[in-house]
Amino acid sequence: MALAAATVLVPVGASIANAAQSTAGAPANAPAANYLGDTVPANLGDATPSFVGGTDATVSEFPGIIAGIRAGGTRPEGQTCTGTVVAPRKILIAAHCADAAGDKSFVYGLDDLKDYKGGSGTGFAVKAVSYKKHPKYVNFDQGYDVAVVTVDKDIALKGGAAFPAFATSADSGGAAPGKTAQGFGYGKKDFNDNSADVTLDKASLPIVNGDSVCQGVGAGFKSAYMICAGYSDGRITILPGDSGGPLIVNNKIYGVASWSRSDFKWYSVYGRLDNEMGDWVKSEVGTVDPPTGDFGVSVTPSSGSVAAGKYLSATVNTTAGSGGAENATLSASGLPSGVQAVFQPTSVTTGGSAKLTFDASASAPNGTYEVTITASTSSGKTASGKYSLTVTGGGEPPAGDFTLSASPSSVKAAKGKYISTTISSAGGSRGQTINLTASGVPTGVKAVFQPTSVTAGGSSKLTLDVSSTAVAGTSNITVTGTDANGKTATTSVSLTVEGTTEPPAGDVTVTATPSSGSGWQGQLVQTSVKASGGTGSLRLTATGAPTGTQVTFNPATIAQNGTSNVWFFTNFQTPVGTYPITITATSADGKTGKTTFTLTVTRFGAFNAGTARIPS
Repeated sequence: MALAAATVLVPVGASIANAAQSTAGAPANAPAANYLGDTVPANLGDATPSFVGGTDATVSEFPGIIAGIRAGGTRPEGQTCTGTVVAPRKILIAAHCADAAGDKSFVYGLDDLKDYKGGSGTGFAVKAVSYKKHPKYVNFDQGYDVAVVTVDKDIALKGGAAFPAFATSADSGGAAPGKTAQGFGYGKKDFNDNSADVTLDKASLPIVNGDSVCQGVGAGFKSAYMICAGYSDGRITILPGDSGGPLIVNNKIYGVASWSRSDFKWYSVYGRLDNEMGDWVKSEVGTVDPPTGDFGVSVTPSSGSVAAGKYLSATVNTTAGSGGAENATLSASGLPSGVQAVFQPTSVTTGGSAKLTFDASASAPNGTYEVTITASTSSGKTASGKYSLTVTGGGEPPAGDFTLSASPSSVKAAKGKYISTTISSAGGSRGQTINLTASGVPTGVKAVFQPTSVTAGGSSKLTLDVSSTAVAGTSNITVTGTDANGKTATTSVSLTVEGTTEPPAGDVTVTATPSSGSGWQGQLVQTSVKASGGTGSLRLTATGAPTGTQVTFNPATIAQNGTSNVWFFTNFQTPVGTYPITITATSADGKTGKTTFTLTVTRFGAFNAGTARIPS
């Protein structure tokens, strides 16, 4: 217990080797921390969000980006790291990502990882077959923090894009101080991860002279193996969940996200590739053939004009990928209001074609629109082509006026889930900014716009996050757009909340957040329990803990809707394994409710003292 207690004083993700240096009496650097998804920044203070000055990103902008997930991860979908697909079955990532507990897999093709929905939604999932670290890797703040993952299925990049290039020793000097790089990642967007946002983000990061400014943290910055980027105060930075993500200079990957100071209000340090590290990656990846003959989509002709109240046709052509012919479903996005895309047929065998008809109503607004035609195969692959559609003679609103529309305008979501729709604007004036708000949102539902304002003609993603306490039924949500002059336009979204009603009044409900956790023998694992129901205060107890594990509630008795911190103290004799622990809340009038926390205990010897984080 004494060792376990000492262990938890080291910041999660911080360098234990550095803490030992301080204990020995030598001058100590500030603790370092890596970017694993479960890492918690130390000493939050007035810490600001990640990617300050950055923006939302899409996979189409950097088609190699991929989200890493692991069983037991505390972030949505278990998101833990970010990688880059550099060959059909090879992913470039940080070596320390291999150390997180739990089976590891990856999901490709999503701008928002929540759309994966545990495998029931969209996205192409692959499993890690091998996770090979650089042979000289010891700990993330000591260099060589790079790995190559081999997965079980081929990954074809969106739009038939070529696999991203990465630097080797032949590119030495390409990421010199003074240059500006771009980073991508699915990681946290705020330090406490309150938003639980797993959308893809990007930001520009200046490369700085790390030998002079990126010192005094962890085992020390080493320019031979590391790149220092960003700012001393972290005003533009990356956060946990971005581990392994790419640092791109002139369309080539020069670094993988590695570590920072444990409060993350500092520079971002990337593992350097324009040296022997990149040469090692090249030897592991092998030769990548160009994507000739990959699955693709094109539209012939690629542009056309239609008068309001008329229709126009084109042909959608598909090509089969190296994996052979598959069934592909066709869809269109980016259509203006009042225009419908009709496919004949709605799905084709790759290599085949379909007739596409744009049917413009009399109210379709004038303008030119870039329409994206997407084909999605049964195996999860996607490819897209573009069509420039011009609408003429339509009922365009007066200059400065604008309209809003929702697609789809009717959505359904189960309790505890979420659903998204697209809010599009039409008309208006060039440069006109429209702020979006939602009213009529039912209790227990949160409406989130991404972004919260758009320019005229733009669109925003509206996500309706339905809590487990939301009331089942259908509600009409009004979305209002307001410009700087006070002009407004509205559209409606019908939301149906599915699921059973809340438990009968008086019943006790208990939830644990997170509902699972892991750690090695002798480590503390923590969760938070909330309970309500019955009459009076609620007493918390636990059963099913493994031998040598002490469960502590703080406090052990809570008020209605109160919260208690629960600590699971294991020791070196605690058997390795996974244990469902039942947590029971008993109200003053004797009613009870239960929830299960799954505790995984890993072997202490499997932990390398050079790694500098506490797995979770």
